[in-house]
Amino acid sequence: MLAQMEAMTQIGERESEYLLLDKGLQFRITDAVNSMYNFDFENAERGFEVMRYSYPDHPLPYFLMGLSQWWKIAVATENESHDALFLRYMDLTIDKAEAILDREPDNKEAAFFLAGAYGFQGRLHSERKNWTSATFAGKNALKYMELSRGEEELNPELLLGDALFNYFSVWIPDNYPLLRPVMLLFPKGDQQLGLKQLEEVSENAFYARVEAQYFLFRLYASEEKKPFKALEITAYLHEKYPNNPYFHRFFARQLYAVGRGKEAMEVSLEVLKRIADGWTGYEANSGRYASFFAAQYFDKMGQYEAAKKHYLQTVTFGNELESQESGYYLFALVQLGKINLGQGNRAEARRYFEAVKSNAKRKHPAHKEARTFLKKNKL
Repeated sequence: MLAQMEAMTQIGERESEYLLLDKGLQFRITDAVNSMYNFDFENAERGFEVMRYSYPDHPLPYFLMGLSQWWKIAVATENESHDALFLRYMDLTIDKAEAILDREPDNKEAAFFLAGAYGFQGRLHSERKNWTSATFAGKNALKYMELSRGEEELNPELLLGDALFNYFSVWIPDNYPLLRPVMLLFPKGDQQLGLKQLEEVSENAFYARVEAQYFLFRLYASEEKKPFKALEITAYLHEKYPNNPYFHRFFARQLYAVGRGKEAMEVSLEVLKRIADGWTGYEANSGRYASFFAAQYFDKMGQYEAAKKHYLQTVTFGNELESQESGYYLFALVQLGKINLGQGNRAEARRYFEAVKSNAKRKHPAHKEARTFLKKNKL
């Protein structure tokens, strides 16, 4: 009994050292964190600035300011206007965390922030195809992620590092062969354990909850092929943060993925209206998804004029994004060709099919379909 009491005392003492575990602080900044994910950045950043004034030497407020910039980037990655400020806040996070680690080499919280800051920097550098910088950031993220592991029983926030390490230490070598030599320096992870840990973080963490849910729905939608699980998470996130365009468009996407076309259309039309009304973060990326899902529903229902309107919107958004090789863009052109062919507009149909051939690689299924229609109908 005495040993148990001493262990609990030690845990309590360690918990008190971590600002991540300060329940009073969590209560005070709940509104700011929720505002960030709901794309009310002005209110969010005002709250984070107050925290920075109270804790000027701790990495947490700088990390949250950087995370706020990241969400401005994530919704429209072609926009580089937030890059510099994002990188600056992550650099400040690294500086503050390194100062703590210099004083306390075993501080798991400082290692967690270093892993997180380098990890986010790596994600941006990868997006910008700055491969040398991405590799450097990735190596550091993995190093500090390994250092931050092993205290999840004290802090569900730190379990995010364990979860991502377990999943991606297996995933990275399979998908990024260039990084295999780097991964050999670290112990092999366990993907299924990583998913289980992400679920735990998504239920029990405060700061890391939404980020864990983000990784979960992306993994369930693509790598794990569990679209209904992805839908469950995106439905929750859209309900919780109804003004977040990223969650909004992925909610529409998952409805479409599981065959709930009418609901996908209704959600997509709401996205398109918000783009037209100039809502924060609702831009061409969201429009490209939403217009295609709406068009697909109207096409299936035989409402061809409405379908053509929204397929044309998909093409317009694709041109704005310069993403003419994307599947949404190419299949919108294919469908425009097929609808016009069915309506007897042979010249228009040919124009759309030829546009597919001009923009798609020959092996792309859209290119093959366009060739087939051109040949079969002698266009």
